[in-house]
Amino acid sequence: MGQISNVTEFVLLGFAQDTDGRKALFVMFSFIYVVTMVGNLLILVTIIGSPSLGSPMYFFLAHLSFMDAAYSTAISPKLMIDLLCDKNTISFPACMGQVFIEHLFGGSEVFLLVVMAYDRYVAICKPLHYLTVMNRQVCILLLVVAWFGGLVHSVFQISVVYSLPFCGPNVIDHFICDMYPLLELACTDTYFIGLTVVFNGGAICMVIFTLLLISYGVILNSLKTYSREGRRKSLSTCSSHTTVVILFFVPCIFMYVRPVLSFPIHKFMTVFYTVITPMLNPLIYTLRNSEMKNAIENLWCNKSTIERIRMSLFM
Repeated sequence: MGQISNVTEFVLLGFAQDTDGRKALFVMFSFIYVVTMVGNLLILVTIIGSPSLGSPMYFFLAHLSFMDAAYSTAISPKLMIDLLCDKNTISFPACMGQVFIEHLFGGSEVFLLVVMAYDRYVAICKPLHYLTVMNRQVCILLLVVAWFGGLVHSVFQISVVYSLPFCGPNVIDHFICDMYPLLELACTDTYFIGLTVVFNGGAICMVIFTLLLISYGVILNSLKTYSREGRRKSLSTCSSHTTVVILFFVPCIFMYVRPVLSFPIHKFMTVFYTVITPMLNPLIYTLRNSEMKNAIENLWCNKSTIERIRMSLFM
């Protein structure tokens, strides 16, 4: 059934602050967005330009950085603009587009983190077969599966919310369009729809998060047979993955494994996994990864590389 709605736009309440408070938040979110973009694009360009980072792990990390940059761009610019305006509105099509893009990149990242955990499992538990199992074709196939999983998740979410009737209330007590705030505005009983949303979003996150923790437990158990140096290097990589998984999944589980109700803390939880986490991911992977740090130094401290970049920018 198509969407039956009298609402052509929504009003986003955002963060209820005075003018000075909104300006301070604008400066803070602008800084975070710049750091997010610079950090993720630095990782992406470094991996593409460094032959030494040709392993499957860095192939997936490059795509994670791209997802984080795109995910942040779907949220932060609109948030920053709204902080400078007295009345913040978003058209119905733009609202639906934001829901779709947010869940596309968020869902794809969930599945990509599973793929990255599998990559680490094969590398640590089956090192002799690693390059055979994780060959180029398999890596591309796993990446396509991650994107397809995110697409299916996003299409389901947008089809649910687009079919709802909105017949009057259009004020969203949030800074983005998302499922739960929109379900609260629908002019119909959304109890069972809310359960399907919980299953599609929250339950999947809960199950995948549990499986990821179990997989890292198996990996840590297998490290007993490694040398001290081997354990140190593997633990460094796995701890980075585990930190990213916890930072991403815990707020998502808190947001989506619950009844369809909104509380003030939900805005700050949403800020954490839509704005803060994409900024922290490149810092976590570079600060704890000596190969990445060395590749960044070699690539960006090389005069010929800088000259090549400068020529490409001004030609």
